[in-house]
Amino acid sequence: MEPHIACGSSWLVDLPDDILAIIGRSLSPRDICNLSLCCRSLSVLGAFDKIWLTQCEALGVVSSRDLVEWRKAVLSYKALCKFITSVKPLVGIWVHQNPELGNVVYVMPGFASVVGCRIIPQELGPLGVEEGPILWAPVFEVISDDNGSPAFVLHGRDKDQDCIYTGSVKSVEKTCNVLLLEVEPKKEKHRTHFVHERNLECHSDEEMGRKVLKSDNQRSKSQRIVDPSSVTVPFSKLSFGDRRKLLEIVTSRVRMQVPDSTCASLFPCLRSDEDKFQKDVAELSERRAMLIKMHKLGGGHIDRTASHEPPFHPNQIDLSEIKMILDRSSGFRHSISGDDTRTHCARRKRLGDYVKDSIKQMLRKSSSMNGGRGTMKNSSSSGESKQAQLNDFLSSGDTIGLTLQASTMKLSSYRAWPNMHDSRFALYKLPVKVPTVGQEYAGLWGGTFGWPPGKPTEDKPGKALFFLVLSYYEESPGQRLLIATKILEGTHYVLHPNGSAMFIVNVAEPSTESFPWNSGEDSTAVGVKEAFSGEGIAHGYGFRYPGSKPGSLFVLEDGVLAFLWKETRSVLTLKRLHLEELLKKGERVPALPPIANFSYLTKSCSNVFVGFANMTTSLSSPRRNHS
Repeated sequence: MEPHIACGSSWLVDLPDDILAIIGRSLSPRDICNLSLCCRSLSVLGAFDKIWLTQCEALGVVSSRDLVEWRKAVLSYKALCKFITSVKPLVGIWVHQNPELGNVVYVMPGFASVVGCRIIPQELGPLGVEEGPILWAPVFEVISDDNGSPAFVLHGRDKDQDCIYTGSVKSVEKTCNVLLLEVEPKKEKHRTHFVHERNLECHSDEEMGRKVLKSDNQRSKSQRIVDPSSVTVPFSKLSFGDRRKLLEIVTSRVRMQVPDSTCASLFPCLRSDEDKFQKDVAELSERRAMLIKMHKLGGGHIDRTASHEPPFHPNQIDLSEIKMILDRSSGFRHSISGDDTRTHCARRKRLGDYVKDSIKQMLRKSSSMNGGRGTMKNSSSSGESKQAQLNDFLSSGDTIGLTLQASTMKLSSYRAWPNMHDSRFALYKLPVKVPTVGQEYAGLWGGTFGWPPGKPTEDKPGKALFFLVLSYYEESPGQRLLIATKILEGTHYVLHPNGSAMFIVNVAEPSTESFPWNSGEDSTAVGVKEAFSGEGIAHGYGFRYPGSKPGSLFVLEDGVLAFLWKETRSVLTLKRLHLEELLKKGERVPALPPIANFSYLTKSCSNVFVGFANMTTSLSSPRRNHS
């Protein structure tokens, strides 16, 4: 036997590229990394672009044609696979209870990024659901750098100007269901290092193969050097007031005004117009490079021709002066001595001075609150056990910055709607089932009240747009339910809580009711495929406890769903939605201030976006007729 064919690994390496790519489809990214570490001859597989392209395609986040465009923004398909794997759990629909009209954030692919877009509660335009522009506002982006590492950018508006707020991605768990906006203290790299942080930019394929999919919780203790003082107090253990104030301080310090080039769309248009698509890709590529540079350098507008290195960490605020304040203080239960000098020499203040003054205010509030609780012995002991002191939290690092964390939490839920915490700056992932055999109507639907469906009429030019998630539940034998959960309502003032079931039908119980209309839009004949009996939402015992009235769900031949209330003859018509396509044809509107833009915690029953100039302010509620 010839020496050069004695090793089986040589046979594998000598296979044609297309055959290797086919073999790669049956392997996981970890398998490929392990295979490239077996011997020197197989190490070339770790740098083989085609085999990593198949891995990117298998993830199913981005189409093959778009992957080719994304590849131009990073060093290799391996780096792209690393990024897509890390952000894939973020893709989907995220919601919050407030405001009650609906708080829907859809995370979708951008350009070498994923972007979170809030769907604005709105009335239906004259072109209908499919053709009319859906109004949306940017919430956040997670952008890939050249090596496939994620960079977090929060969007917001300050003093009538669009701004971005840079931070880091703390962690993204595969089964995450809660997305948290937090503040995290960090140690300087020269004091505490993680091995994988020092080697984040791998200089060899062998090193990158070992790290491409390795998470922090999978590393052994021998792989890291841990300083005992680096054990941090969780941000979630702080009081709500301290958490909010820290977020306000950090966002005010890392704020950067957005250049005109970054105010464009966050994603390319549909490929139906290839020329415009390629133009969008070129602009997005330039925009991404600008954002990455702003993320690295920090602070205001960036001259793209500048080549100097930043003198400090761009997304972290130095806590050395804060620690000096803490050292001089006698604890959180005593007020901090010294005069408040914020009114003097305002023009001469440095960044640290502003941070110091803000923290002083927080410590004074914390001191007074803790002092007041000292008079109540029982509440004092329980409060101290539940909340970590702000001093301990800040003392666990040298700098502080924004973080995005996607965690898996045990959440109770009622049917399809999760029970949410009122005091967490969070978004909650909504489980949206994919249609399957026996569950053909599962998924996201949208529509309006009235017939014919889809478009406003002359007597009702402004119809409120509803988004509903349809899910199947089997509560008991013979009770297989289809539940339509409301997640967005385009009225001016909401009548029923966010997350309410607009209708519930038993798919095992056919309806004997007849559909009252024989023709639809453009006088086309209406055919009914099947119908189910059920109940639709109605006024009940106050806002939080809606009632129900009998009705029927009709499945029409053209794919439209129509729920008809039996007594009032009101009808809600729905069509299946594809949010990514709708957003690409949509219209961008200004965002809220940064913290509220991420998680709107204020309880509100009105349309908080009603101030936009291009939105109708005189919205009516279509549900008054059927309630």
